[in-house]
Amino acid sequence: MTQINGLPEFPEVSEFPGFPEVSELPVAVTGATGAQGGATARALLRAGRPVRALTRDTGSPAAARLAALGAHVVHADFDAPATLAAALDGAGALFAMSTPFGTDLDTEVRQGIALLDAAAAAGARHVLLTSATNADRSTGIPHFDSKQRIEQHLAGLDLPWTVIGPAAFLDNYGNDWTLRSLREGVFHLPMPSGVPIPVIAVETIGAFAAHVLTHPDAYAGRRIDIASQWCTGDQIAAAIAAASGRPIRCEEVPLTVVETYSEDLAAMFRYFQESGLDIDTDGLHAAHPDIDWQPLEAWAAARTWDL
Repeated sequence: MTQINGLPEFPEVSEFPGFPEVSELPVAVTGATGAQGGATARALLRAGRPVRALTRDTGSPAAARLAALGAHVVHADFDAPATLAAALDGAGALFAMSTPFGTDLDTEVRQGIALLDAAAAAGARHVLLTSATNADRSTGIPHFDSKQRIEQHLAGLDLPWTVIGPAAFLDNYGNDWTLRSLREGVFHLPMPSGVPIPVIAVETIGAFAAHVLTHPDAYAGRRIDIASQWCTGDQIAAAIAAASGRPIRCEEVPLTVVETYSEDLAAMFRYFQESGLDIDTDGLHAAHPDIDWQPLEAWAAARTWDL
């Protein structure tokens, strides 16, 4: 048995007599046709791990791409317990994620708990939950606090678990809403342009998640916030400008304006400004030298900018 920092003891993989090695069992990946889940599924497949990609729409183009890479795509619906039970049956591990976007916070919590309970009932030997940086600190950010509730439920289950808390997604700076302003030469950010925030690309999240899922004993009972680097809005604008060949400047969006679109996002950026996120990137990278901590400039250069 393994005990980490006084947390509940969890059996190591080798302590499941009569069971196949966990590396031989499929990893069930939720959100597999989305950003984080897709990046994790691809990283696991590159590492030679069998992947069971869970999705509500098995006929989507994203599902077809995963199947072409070797994933076993299966139907699963958080609101249909029978589909979760079938999708998790025989899986050795689970990459679990939740989101309120497209639903609401209460639905996120309900669905997240249903997924974790289904994993426990199926006898999963490791659950990796992706959350958010500082989400375990009662931040007052609605979509962080909902994840805290799911984290707390996971910690109370009798199974080995790990939580990762990614920082701000670089990939959000290349979405349709951001591209509209970038075409006008402006990178809008609800932060002072010279104040740094920790950032990470989804491909790096996937690589780290795959590493954890491949080394479950080393990470059982641990919560780790992850980021590639700290950078300012000015630095993000400069990197996008260099990659796109277009002049881009950073312009701060007042929180009062953000509130008219989303009080949740306004609360997040207010927290970023007043409390700040807390990640020791130097220590994190030193402890995980095998991870490709893709920097901002490399992320921007690898994208095709339709500006």
